[in-house]
Amino acid sequence: MDLQKLRKEETLEMRNQLIGKSFRLFYSDDPVKIVRARGQYLFDENGMRYLDCISNVHHVGHCHPSITMAASAQMGLLNTNTRFLHDNIVLYADRLAATLPEKLCVFYFVNSGSEANDLALRLARQYTGHEDVIVLDHAYHGHLTSLIDISPYKFRKLSGQKEWVHVAPIPDTYRGLYKEDHPDPAQAYADTVKDVIEEVHKKDHKVCAFFAESLPSVGGQLILPEGYSPKVAEYVHSAGGVFVADEIQTGFGRVGSHFWAFQLQGEGFCPDIVTMGKPMGNGHPLACVATTAEIARAFTDNGVEYFNTFGGNPVSCVIGLTVLDVIEKEDLQGNARRVGAHLIDLFTELQKKHQVIGDVRGVGLFVGLELVTDRDKRTPATETAATVVKRLKAEDRIIVSTDGPYESVIKFKPPMCFTMEDAQLVAHSIDRILTDMEPSGLGVEKEDI
Repeated sequence: MDLQKLRKEETLEMRNQLIGKSFRLFYSDDPVKIVRARGQYLFDENGMRYLDCISNVHHVGHCHPSITMAASAQMGLLNTNTRFLHDNIVLYADRLAATLPEKLCVFYFVNSGSEANDLALRLARQYTGHEDVIVLDHAYHGHLTSLIDISPYKFRKLSGQKEWVHVAPIPDTYRGLYKEDHPDPAQAYADTVKDVIEEVHKKDHKVCAFFAESLPSVGGQLILPEGYSPKVAEYVHSAGGVFVADEIQTGFGRVGSHFWAFQLQGEGFCPDIVTMGKPMGNGHPLACVATTAEIARAFTDNGVEYFNTFGGNPVSCVIGLTVLDVIEKEDLQGNARRVGAHLIDLFTELQKKHQVIGDVRGVGLFVGLELVTDRDKRTPATETAATVVKRLKAEDRIIVSTDGPYESVIKFKPPMCFTMEDAQLVAHSIDRILTDMEPSGLGVEKEDI
């Protein structure tokens, strides 16, 4: 089928007429029309190439030929639901199990990270018999109603906080309650969760689960203090709840040193439930919940069948298997470790040169660059960050975006095939833009003028 080719202006006009305005565009004042992609590169309708620094969904690279071929071959053979026996789903579950701690041995396949987190919430409630959930401030866990309710990033802008939702301080050692100079920030932040649990109990409520991204992304590309999660898990377990690790943005080798970001918390730490999504299908809708036999048994014993029409279908699972193959064959986890370390080193050197760079943080190919107007006060440089993002796109065709509570963190979560040369290009471009902004005063926020 030959699709009608529209001019960019026509595409934008039709989108404005037909698509809900809540579906926001990048660079809304001058959107980019992308017509093809390969690896870490995007191409517009004029053939101009853009370096993609944020598509963590396309984990092993856009339009990877191995994944395209595997999907096409399976689509031409069979695609049906999981009520029929098929090898792909069990082989895929077995491969995933090999990457996880032994007790995480039961898998539920779904279509999106939101579905995975919603199912994790159901599992936790069925297993514990409790309702209340503890989450981190600024967290985002998905777009379903149940997940908006446990996502402060969203519910603070909408209907507000539900009675059964409780918010703990985010463990941000740069601008949070306990900074990097605290003697034991992991314990201090874990104790804030203990305090929340005590407040829950004073209301005669009971904790069902603690939900946390293994590396908070919307919260500002944060790295949790090592030892935080095991201490929190201890408090949560004592309260009769379970620990849910949201790996939807950070799993599958992105952190470089480990396959899962929760493993950064120490060899002995194991969540009770792990949710995964975005990178699994390299752009194909594929997600999963991994949990223990005990939690799965409680879910089965409720007498209600769980069925997902498309979750775990043969095409999705062969894509998932091929993603794992590519990660291994191309050593993409090792690449994330090496290139990520180089990118962080480059940004650290820029920090010495530019006062506007307040903090450089990250691990593997999960990196944040926090901009400030005053290093001592750590005042967020929101406008400066937005300007850098726009100029990177306009002048160097580099695609990045901002995150964090103040949108002052420039985030980097590129495809795992990102190279040393890509890292150097990004650092060079940011250096040039910041150098250009400093003498003109453009790097100063309005309130400081």
